[in-house]
Amino acid sequence: MALQLQLRTVSGLRGRADRIAKAAFRGLSFYTRVLESCEDEARFEETFRWPVASSIDGNEILEIQVFNYSKVFTNRLIGTFRMVLQKVVEEGHVEVTDTLIDDNNSAIQTSISIEIRYQAQDGTVGTWSDKEFLETPGLRSEGDGRCPLETDSLLPGLRQSSDVSPGKSSQQPADRSFRRAGKGVFSAMKLGKARPTKDDHRKQDEPAVLEAEDLDRKAMRLGGGLDPDAISLASVTAVTTNVSNKRSKPDIKMEPSAGRPMDYQVSVTVIEARQLVGLNMDPVVCVEVGEEKKYTSMKESTNCPYYNEYFVFDFHVPPDVMFDKIIKLSVIHSKNLLRSGTLVGSFKMDVGTVYTQPEHQFYHKWAILSDPEDLTAGLKGYLKCDIAVVGKGDNIKTPHKANETDEDDIEGNLLLPDGVPPERQWARFYIKIYRAEGLPRMNTSIMANVKKALIGENKDLVDPYVQVVFAGQKGKTSVQKSSYEPLWNEQIIFTEMFPPLCKRIKVQIRDSDKVNDVAIGTHFIDLRKISNEGDKGYLPTFGPAWVNMYGSTRNYTLMDEHQELNEGLGEGVSFRARLLMSLAVEILDTSNPEINSSTEVQVEQATSVADNCTGKMEEFFLFGAFLEATMIDRKIGDKPINFEVTIGNYGNQIDGTAKPLLRRKKEGGDGDEEESELLQNSSEDEGGEDGEMVSVSSSQPMKPLVTDRNYFHLPYFEKKPCIYIKSWWQDQRRRLYNANIMDKIADKLEEGLNDVQEMIKTEKPHPERRLRGVLEELSSGCLRFVTLADKDQHHSSRTRLDRERLKSCMRELENMGQQATTLRSQVKRNTMKDKLKLVQNFLQKLRFLADEPQHTIPDIFIWMMSNNKRIAYARVPSKDILYSIVDEEMGKDCAKVKTVFLKLPGKRGFGPAGWTVQAKMEIYLWLGLNKQRKDFLSGLPCGFEEKKIARGQNLPSFPPISLLYTKKQVFQLRAHMYQARSLFAADSSGLSDPFARVFFTSQSQCTEVLNETLCPTWDQLLVFDNVELYGEAHEMRDDPPIIVIEIYDQDTVGKADFMGRTFAKPVVKMSDEQYCPPRFPPQLEYYQIYRGNSTAGDLLAAFELLQIGPGGKSDLPPIDGPTDMDRGPILPVPLGIRPVLSKYRVEILFWGLRDLKRVNLAQVDRPRVDIECAGKGVQSALIQNYKKNPNFSTLVKWFEVDLPENELLHPPLNIRVVDCRAFGRYTLVGSHAVSSLRKFIYRPPDKKAQHWNMTGEIVVNMEPEVPIKKMETMVKLEANSDAVVKVDVTEEEKEKKKKKKKGGGGGGGAGGEEVEEEEPDESMLDWWSKYFASIETMKEQLRQQEAAAAEAEEKEEMEIAEEIKLDDSPMKGFKGQAKNKEKSKAPKDDKKKKQQSVPELPEKKSKQKIDELKVFNKELEAEFDNFEDWLHTFNLLRGKIGDNDDNATEEERIVGRFKGSMCVYKVPLPDDITKEAGYDPTFGMFQGIPSNDPINVLVRVYVVRATDLHPADINGKADPYIAIKLGKTDIKDKENYISKQLNPVFGKSFDIEATFPMESMLTVAVYDWDLVGTDDLIGETKIDLENRYYSKHRATCGVSQTYSMNLPLPLAADGEVCAVPLLLMGFRIKRDGKRQQKGLRGTGGAQHGYNVWRDPMKPSQILSKLCKEGKVDGPHFGPGGRVKVANRVFTGPTEIEDENGQKKQTDEHLALTVLRHWEDIPRAGCKLVPEHVETRPLLNPDKPGIEQGRLEMWVDMFPMDMPAPGPAIDISPRKPKKYELRVIVWNTDEVILEDDDYFTGEKSSDIFVRGWLKGQQEDKQDTDVHYHSLTGEGNFNWRYIFPFDYLMAEEKIVISKKESMFSWDETEYKIPARLTLQVWDADHFSADDFLGAIELDLNRFPRGAKTSKQCSLEMVTNEAELPMVSIFKQKRVKGWWPFVARDENDELEVTGKVEAELHLLTAEEAEKSPAGLARNEPDPLEKPNRPDTSFIWFLNPLKSIKYLICTRYKWLIIKIVLALLLLVMVALFLYSMPGYMVKKLLGA
Repeated sequence: MALQLQLRTVSGLRGRADRIAKAAFRGLSFYTRVLESCEDEARFEETFRWPVASSIDGNEILEIQVFNYSKVFTNRLIGTFRMVLQKVVEEGHVEVTDTLIDDNNSAIQTSISIEIRYQAQDGTVGTWSDKEFLETPGLRSEGDGRCPLETDSLLPGLRQSSDVSPGKSSQQPADRSFRRAGKGVFSAMKLGKARPTKDDHRKQDEPAVLEAEDLDRKAMRLGGGLDPDAISLASVTAVTTNVSNKRSKPDIKMEPSAGRPMDYQVSVTVIEARQLVGLNMDPVVCVEVGEEKKYTSMKESTNCPYYNEYFVFDFHVPPDVMFDKIIKLSVIHSKNLLRSGTLVGSFKMDVGTVYTQPEHQFYHKWAILSDPEDLTAGLKGYLKCDIAVVGKGDNIKTPHKANETDEDDIEGNLLLPDGVPPERQWARFYIKIYRAEGLPRMNTSIMANVKKALIGENKDLVDPYVQVVFAGQKGKTSVQKSSYEPLWNEQIIFTEMFPPLCKRIKVQIRDSDKVNDVAIGTHFIDLRKISNEGDKGYLPTFGPAWVNMYGSTRNYTLMDEHQELNEGLGEGVSFRARLLMSLAVEILDTSNPEINSSTEVQVEQATSVADNCTGKMEEFFLFGAFLEATMIDRKIGDKPINFEVTIGNYGNQIDGTAKPLLRRKKEGGDGDEEESELLQNSSEDEGGEDGEMVSVSSSQPMKPLVTDRNYFHLPYFEKKPCIYIKSWWQDQRRRLYNANIMDKIADKLEEGLNDVQEMIKTEKPHPERRLRGVLEELSSGCLRFVTLADKDQHHSSRTRLDRERLKSCMRELENMGQQATTLRSQVKRNTMKDKLKLVQNFLQKLRFLADEPQHTIPDIFIWMMSNNKRIAYARVPSKDILYSIVDEEMGKDCAKVKTVFLKLPGKRGFGPAGWTVQAKMEIYLWLGLNKQRKDFLSGLPCGFEEKKIARGQNLPSFPPISLLYTKKQVFQLRAHMYQARSLFAADSSGLSDPFARVFFTSQSQCTEVLNETLCPTWDQLLVFDNVELYGEAHEMRDDPPIIVIEIYDQDTVGKADFMGRTFAKPVVKMSDEQYCPPRFPPQLEYYQIYRGNSTAGDLLAAFELLQIGPGGKSDLPPIDGPTDMDRGPILPVPLGIRPVLSKYRVEILFWGLRDLKRVNLAQVDRPRVDIECAGKGVQSALIQNYKKNPNFSTLVKWFEVDLPENELLHPPLNIRVVDCRAFGRYTLVGSHAVSSLRKFIYRPPDKKAQHWNMTGEIVVNMEPEVPIKKMETMVKLEANSDAVVKVDVTEEEKEKKKKKKKGGGGGGGAGGEEVEEEEPDESMLDWWSKYFASIETMKEQLRQQEAAAAEAEEKEEMEIAEEIKLDDSPMKGFKGQAKNKEKSKAPKDDKKKKQQSVPELPEKKSKQKIDELKVFNKELEAEFDNFEDWLHTFNLLRGKIGDNDDNATEEERIVGRFKGSMCVYKVPLPDDITKEAGYDPTFGMFQGIPSNDPINVLVRVYVVRATDLHPADINGKADPYIAIKLGKTDIKDKENYISKQLNPVFGKSFDIEATFPMESMLTVAVYDWDLVGTDDLIGETKIDLENRYYSKHRATCGVSQTYSMNLPLPLAADGEVCAVPLLLMGFRIKRDGKRQQKGLRGTGGAQHGYNVWRDPMKPSQILSKLCKEGKVDGPHFGPGGRVKVANRVFTGPTEIEDENGQKKQTDEHLALTVLRHWEDIPRAGCKLVPEHVETRPLLNPDKPGIEQGRLEMWVDMFPMDMPAPGPAIDISPRKPKKYELRVIVWNTDEVILEDDDYFTGEKSSDIFVRGWLKGQQEDKQDTDVHYHSLTGEGNFNWRYIFPFDYLMAEEKIVISKKESMFSWDETEYKIPARLTLQVWDADHFSADDFLGAIELDLNRFPRGAKTSKQCSLEMVTNEAELPMVSIFKQKRVKGWWPFVARDENDELEVTGKVEAELHLLTAEEAEKSPAGLARNEPDPLEKPNRPDTSFIWFLNPLKSIKYLICTRYKWLIIKIVLALLLLVMVALFLYSMPGYMVKKLLGA
């Protein structure tokens, strides 16, 4: 079925141009070739075919567009021709000539002439006539140019007609034009370009797909070309682009990475719990990861405990095992030593879910607790925690642990992955297990054999059952005794929250055994693949479908070394069994009373399913041919070898089942007598022509021949063995077809993306065009999928998952296609990088969708057997070789020759064993329905005869048992091995002696061995003569076999060590072609070398395969070039291929050597550095005494060398350090290879582009940044005052406040209500105020960054596909922001400057109260490029790289560091460099470097705090202290350890005197103090001080924001601090003529402010020094606050007040302004390090690569020859301030009544109130009891007194107490300030009853209600909308608050109200005005006036009756009395009425 279009001519064209046409049908477009410079007529004469999977509808449209082709711009459309195909469908053949129409649908004079044929579907597939189907070579007429099953490829622009029928060679047209191989410099080994074969019958040009760079060279262009935007056809950097479709890609990476154990660390911080359900509980949290459990401490009687405890779990397991572990958090009530406690609620998720989160963590999220025992109950509370999972090499960026305000928004911060709804429901997961087939023998019992011997009973030797594990729970089916084909029909039911947070269900068939049960096979079901959470999604559903299980080989051994494979770890090496199962999920309606509320796993019977439910049984046919078997490992080379292919158990002759996998009953035979046709090789009638066909599943054993000393090969020369197997499976090919289509789209996309990245890497022009092509291809591929998949025939066996998956895949792909189209139009040069990321997401999504969860046909295994033992295997997925008549659906390796490398099974394949190839095979495979098997040979190389077994001799469709090739071509292969770089270190010296071995077919050759190098330049040509290849010549040209290159390390003894492997394809020249450009000579390319899964260097080489024609070798191009005389008969790489060289000069800066380790136990004493590059080199001066001075005496040396012009081909530069010993001996200390010189190449600055040509002045506008609006955050002003300013106020309010502050309050004190915030004189700002303010800013910036990124993303998505101007591009604003961010590392200068420079700014910057520093949340080195601006550090390596990927970190191999640099430039240099003033020729390019003589430096290390330390003690805590080491100085601050703390605040500074260069590596370590034994290292960080010291970024002492002088500062007149919006700088600038001073108090007695200038040099001195060193003109200070540096002018304030208030002129602020913008200075400028705190990860050598915590610190360095700096800043931790909280409980009201009276039965309560501050439960205080309250009213007048220590900045109470009686010392806890009040009912004999509670956060709690009436539940539930107060601001608060508790339905209800008064005093105030506890002196409270019902009623019955009546029935009595009065009145009225009326009437 196909539509065929012949495009003949387009005539009536205007002008002269290159023309191209594009034909599109059903979303698939083809391009013609480009016709160059045609005038009025373009004769295309090309044919296109569209294979169609479904009949064409008469309304479908064919579209042809004609363009003017342009090399550079997009093609211009001339006109379009659209045709409805109705007539074509009716008649089958139409010829048309018609005019084109333009964009406006009007006809133009251009006309087009075409012919269309439509070949409709004749009958359904598989019922073709015999003649066609089993066609023999002779039957086909030449005229019938096509084979009916031939289909097309998706590649636009290429036609295919593979009509070479089997066994028949075809004549090639002579005039074919060839493409030049598109070569990139890097070759990413894209071998398997599936390109269609040539079109034989129409002699036409194949369009040449040109690379972008060639498009600009007309000479290169061959016939035809393309719109450059659509260069999507061939990969730009394909190894050799011209590949026909006979071969598929080999896999480069060899070793399976799964299944190898790795280090993981799970860290969980339990912060607090809220809203726990239950009364007065003592909660403990249990954290369980996998099998390990840890508990928090117990908190007493609280429903909202605060823990803040950190737990770490370490694992060393394979990733699969790790990610399936369950993290379970459970809250347990009243657990103690004796009782386990009761579970309140739990939460679980698997580790994988956490790992897939961004940064692998959940941070400060609330887990919802639910009770697994009771489904109907609602949530049981919330638990706030952090969970992070770190693997090796992941570094987790912790959001900055500052004093964050508690996120009270629980609902918005739930611990759930994105997209999971917060309201999770309970659901039942029904996993039905029906039956299994094909189980292996598991005869663990030897008894079975004994039994068999005695009574002859032959049972199946396996007792299987199925075990399902999900979310930490296990369920098992029953055991079916002795059955290879067990039937269960059982269902296992799990009850779990939905959606579950556990991703995989593990289904395992196990063998039951008395000793231990073992797994037979394991399958994981990934819930993400069987459900879809979208709005059109579906619940998880699966099957009923078969799942195939793979594992170890089937032969049973008692100790199976591959048992792990059966557990699902690693890649299975053999088919084990298949299991029929299904899964369904039902969401529970928990309100339904009948529901079983247990979550235990249940097992019950299930109904069985019909046999045909999984699909109709079909007979499949698998054919394979072994074309080559080489590189067979020599260990197995001495015995005969054969290959076995199996699919399921079919074909498995040694250890298949004892019964067939599927019973096929013979007529008349009885079921018991069935035989396995595979084992007995019994034949079966295939009916008709086929004769009898028996499966042949293995090749004949053959003795291998020697290739070379490492490898053997099998002599498969002209005779190639074949295998074929018939098997029966349910026909579910559709699933695989859909997966194949998606896989192909994904492969193509991946290939395109690799190209794009390659182009970017090699700086090729126009990568964006290639990306556009990739996107176009993607969108057409997606449309194609939708059309193909839509035609899915609806057969009965489709499961629900099939239907749903199909729908969702179609939606996804349709959507992706549209997005790709939109993206395509947005790809511009500048948006390239972002778009590339988006496209990579597409790729991941496609791969995810393509993975089909419901298996069908099992995978194919190819085993190499020696002596009937299985040696090595390859596994081929069945879908990859599945045949379909629609090309896109066909497996990517079906009917192709695939290169397969066999590997060792299981664990044997790990490590070096897995890296050596066991065998390399060229194998051809075809799998399809038996009735479609006509074409199974079509993809083989042509030119063979089939050899069949006798029975099938003359049956055309009978498969051959071997192929005999009659056609043979002879070639010569030339391998140009130029060099390799960055190889693997295989010797203990850290170097290798590499040689390369090249394998091609069965030949191999080696290059010479080069000793002691990792970057060998072999420069050698290897010639392979008489290479014989079988098949047609033209196929060889398009599709040569691959070349394998292995690199080895030569050892003097033993065999060579394997160092890596790579593959290449040669460029082929046939004997009738010319050896001329563009294809020849080939260019050198880089090939990536792999060693296992890791890369191990690059090989630079070129390969050509030249056919030896009839004239013999004389016709080949001569091997010119000298045979190298020095190297004997070794041929060098010939001239045309080796790179063109130029003369370069390499200058080396030798600075010094550091940290050299011992060599062979001897210390290094006299080292020297040897530099070598491309055979030339230079040696450094000898260091005479390394101990005394490790620096070199001569700094700069140079050498000249010839290097390639192409920078990408530059050889590496080798640095070697040798130690000169006595008697002229040298030992190698270590070496380093600089693999790329590019960053050291000097490029002279472009003269024209010098925008700083020193003429005009540029005024740098010091505009302040837009102020950052802080979101509801507090800016803490000082250590221990209470002024907390809320910044979220509107501008007007600010203005009001300002006026108020300026005007009001005498003497500078603030007026109005603000006064109460002020504190007496000790209130001062300290360094911590600055630090916390800075952290706020940093977090704010991060938030803004995220917001901006999100915004940009949204904007991008909204952007419609239109040409976007640069200005609107979302990137532009983004970059702007990024730039701002760089500069505004902290909000800019003080406000004064802003006002002077920008007067029009309104005065609203009052927010910037505190100067800030810059907090880096990473190391300073990361921000400033390692401070390698001119001095680079090269690590010297020595020793082998370990074989195991894990343990060999580079760290362990470092034996020292070389410091220096290099500069590479072409000789001669331009004059202007050497002519510059002050040029010193001895320093060459390194002008102006400082001297490297030893220098004494004062190093001052400030350590602020550590966060998230790894616990070191068993109690899950650590006792950290700091240890600092620098040279010989070793400081251990052991006595100041901080007890039991994982987030210690150190706040210390240390002064050390050091001498550079000897002491330059500073180590700051955190140790854990232990009472007994040695202290353990928690982690350490190392800082190279030398690079910092010498860096141009000036990292010695960070530049502050502002300059403040050292002066004692008086306070304001009345001793109050001025509460003006201070600009805290220690000086004041004049404003409004009003003088205001600043209250800065000396800390620690030193007379200076918190912000004093730390550097001994003033800003102006620093500036002059920088100008001098950088040869910059300036600084020139001018009048009016201007300074000029180079041609930049800066402005700023110029006066300062001294201590007496006198104004002085100063230039310091100006100078500082320049320093803070030094990066704007031309040429010499770079960013200077600001005043900062850096955050450094702590690492522990025992746990390489896993962070053990972080340390916040900074280092200042001062040279000793300068004036000494001032004393260190005091950063000691703030001491908490002592407060006293007095709480008076006045009254309660409406307390619920608990007790029933014995006599009257009335309700009453004996009320008392209990209160405590959180964390101090043991100091709880109770009021007295108000007995027998009948109304819930209680009167107390009772005072509690709570003294506490409070840290203002962190809003935490500090408690120090011993953890237990055994604790050595007190532990400090920080706890939020929260007051708890509870109301209780006192009972004399039983326990008191808890009635209700309220918890008030003293920083933010609702204002109390004025009266009891107004007090309601809203005050607790609706906090967000109520006004909040802070006791620290208000000081005194009185009001009513509700007590709440949960009722039976878990709803909150008010259980009482309390009137209380809170009064906060500082310790001093409390001393001045003391008050007594309860109602005691001093300041006693009066006794409450309680009613006397407190006495028992019979003592005073009247009183109590009065009370009873008065209270209970008061209103009732009043009402009755009133009613009686009314009645009396009415009665009286009626009584007297008649008499009165009579009187009136009679007038008496």
